[in-house]
Amino acid sequence: MKFATQAIHVGQQPDPTTGATVPPIHVTTTYTQAGPADHKGYEYSRSSNPTRDNLEAVLAALEGGEACAAFASGLAATTGVFSTLRPGDNVVAYADVYGGTYRLLEQVFRHWGLEARYSNDTSPESFTKLIDRKTRLVWIETPTNPLLRVLNIKALADVAHNAGARLAVDNTFATPVLQKPLALGADYVVHSTTKYIGGHSDVVGGAVIVKRAADMEPISFFQNAAGGIPGPFDCYLAQRGVKTLHLRVERHVANARRIAEHFENHAKLEEVIYPGLTSHPDYEIAAEMMEGPGGMVSMVIKGDADACYRFCQRTRLCSLAESLGGVESLLCHPATMTHASIPREIREARGVTESLVRLSVGVEDVEDLIEDIEQALS
Repeated sequence: MKFATQAIHVGQQPDPTTGATVPPIHVTTTYTQAGPADHKGYEYSRSSNPTRDNLEAVLAALEGGEACAAFASGLAATTGVFSTLRPGDNVVAYADVYGGTYRLLEQVFRHWGLEARYSNDTSPESFTKLIDRKTRLVWIETPTNPLLRVLNIKALADVAHNAGARLAVDNTFATPVLQKPLALGADYVVHSTTKYIGGHSDVVGGAVIVKRAADMEPISFFQNAAGGIPGPFDCYLAQRGVKTLHLRVERHVANARRIAEHFENHAKLEEVIYPGLTSHPDYEIAAEMMEGPGGMVSMVIKGDADACYRFCQRTRLCSLAESLGGVESLLCHPATMTHASIPREIREARGVTESLVRLSVGVEDVEDLIEDIEQALS
């Protein structure tokens, strides 16, 4: 089956009891057994639930993986991958990383004994220099958050594997519509399903998809042992979002491209960052590796921080809010919102300044969005 067909049909078999086309939401916490250890594959909904199984099946299919584990949030899914490591191991990551991932590495796992090293360069050579015999994982986002750098997944998979490490790719910004990391050599794909997969800003969730089913065993153990699982209604909402993912992403990309091109040389902007612009440093990699440059656009406002704050307070259609990937456009000020947990001197050295804004372009009429941004800049 092709992508659109998988998105609608995998994990959505009609209910055998009633014939309901949309499978029922299994809200039960427990399952009646015929006798001790004599059950129908389900014992307790922390361990497994039919509605969660359906979501995991479709996400694995869309990413081309053999197995998926759904979690209560994107950070819970990230923790699931990090749980496969041991004290004394190290992770090599690209410096432009989501603030929550940085917080997890520096304020949770560092105390536990995991070392994180950050490359300030997207080149495979830069990652190679940071890897040593204790490196067990290379972690990247691509496109990155919020500076939208695009990393070469295939080259970094080779770097990781040559060192005996695994490659994990946070594919939240691209979605499987635009990018398939497992096909490019990654071992793990991580999603915040809160974002494009859910798509309607009404459910929080996360997922890990693996290329080889055997790699899911320690993550599934952690999922059950730690208990950070999504509830059945959350799984239902995420799966409902999946059914229109390919349609929404097409519109997100078309709108984002139009906005980036319109504002690229705007007098009130220092820079427009979008992988679909030829001015982007990774334009060629994005064109080769992705099916489209995505629905995220970052901008640097001219002037001081107050000028940026005024812009953030003046948009009418673009809500000033954290998160992304919903049908509505969301404007984010990373320095005070999504990346505030990164110390200021580190954050600004990486390019996340007080003048940077990140726009999650929605599926509204693009001319209305352009007009809204224009009046806010004025």
